[in-house]
Amino acid sequence: MGQVGWKGFYQSLFDYKTEKYVIAKNKKVGLLYRLLQLSILTYLVVWVFLVKKCYQDTDTSLQSSIITKVKGVTFTNTSELGERLWDVADYVIPPQGENVFFVVTNLIVTPNQRQETCAESESIPDASCKEDSDCPPGEPVVAGNGVRTGRCLRAESAPKGTCEIFAWCPVETKSRPAKPLLGKAEDFTVYIKNFIRFPKFNFSKTNVLDTKDRAFLKSCKFGPKDPYCPIFRLGSVVSWTGSNFQEIALQGGVIGIQIEWNCDLDRAPSECNPHYHFSRLDNKFSENSVSSGYNFRFAKYYRDTAGVEFRTLFKAYGIRFDVMVNGKAGKFSIIPTIINVGSGVALMGVGSFFCDLVLIYFIKKSHFYRDKKYEEVRDLGVLAQLAESSQHSVAPAEVGTGLAEQPEAQDGGGGQKENGCVCQQLLQPARPVDRIKREKEKMGSIFWDLPNICIF
Repeated sequence: MGQVGWKGFYQSLFDYKTEKYVIAKNKKVGLLYRLLQLSILTYLVVWVFLVKKCYQDTDTSLQSSIITKVKGVTFTNTSELGERLWDVADYVIPPQGENVFFVVTNLIVTPNQRQETCAESESIPDASCKEDSDCPPGEPVVAGNGVRTGRCLRAESAPKGTCEIFAWCPVETKSRPAKPLLGKAEDFTVYIKNFIRFPKFNFSKTNVLDTKDRAFLKSCKFGPKDPYCPIFRLGSVVSWTGSNFQEIALQGGVIGIQIEWNCDLDRAPSECNPHYHFSRLDNKFSENSVSSGYNFRFAKYYRDTAGVEFRTLFKAYGIRFDVMVNGKAGKFSIIPTIINVGSGVALMGVGSFFCDLVLIYFIKKSHFYRDKKYEEVRDLGVLAQLAESSQHSVAPAEVGTGLAEQPEAQDGGGGQKENGCVCQQLLQPARPVDRIKREKEKMGSIFWDLPNICIF
């Protein structure tokens, strides 16, 4: 960059730009501007204020507590357990009632297990052997039931056998029943009580109807017309997720119960109601997948008259229910209202900016509107210097070409004509500097027309 370039850059640092309002009589651009204004105003009023309610201060730090209680009984008669009545203490885990609870629907029962030596299950790949060296003593069977003793147990004619282990014997060998043991559990009910509180607004509520009628919870059932009855039938909860209870009871599954609280505290507290959503959370689309279903094992321990400990092992299949609570509360506040109104006003400026781009760059007469919008204004002292320099440069030219001194242009004059060139009100003789000063003192004006030269 040369010396002239640096000088121009330095001088531009002290330039000041001010707005100039130009009324463009262009119907297309004017229509576009009004449409943009209407769109922005509609977005601000409908979406920002009516739908999103951005004029409110919100609280999303919801404090919640869940209490659950399952009720129902059923009767079974199996070879392992005989005749047995199942109540809440038998099929609900954990019994204290939390936001996550499990209902047993199917069982594999292995009774009377004792700690002794026996053959490992043939279904365990790591337990297969051909000779005793394949069963190093003291090492546990991977994914098995016990610790190897060093012996390989196999029939005389069989090429392979299984390792002998020290474990709770006999080991679990039975497969899952073809029908769910507690298939009638779909008629069980669960009571879900939810307390919520929004600390910012000190607002609390529960999903149970505030009534003194003690028979209310014994007779009501949850439904669209009764959202404040927290008694849910298990079969209905599963069906609301799009699943069949008997199918999910066979190999187990996970059901999500979501309680949503969206409260507008500018309204009455009675209009802050819970909304329930039910969904199946496990992989329900892969029935034969090894990852499908839900099960776990637990045992019940006993001692016989001789003091020997034994147990009954249960592999339980069932439905796990996860109760989740979320929500937010909103209340009018002047601060978010001012912020969002200011954002809307700023968006109006974006509409003007876009129309300016269209006006000065994309229409046919863009150069005309661009010249009207942007104007360069110089200081009076600079104008005087330019006038003086122009006077010295124009005078010799007039002598050399025989031009006579022209009278000053009058207001409303039609310009001058010479050798076929017409300069309309633009050609004016240079004014001396002292005359400029007198004119400035008399009229106080800072704008003067520069002398112009017609090029023939």
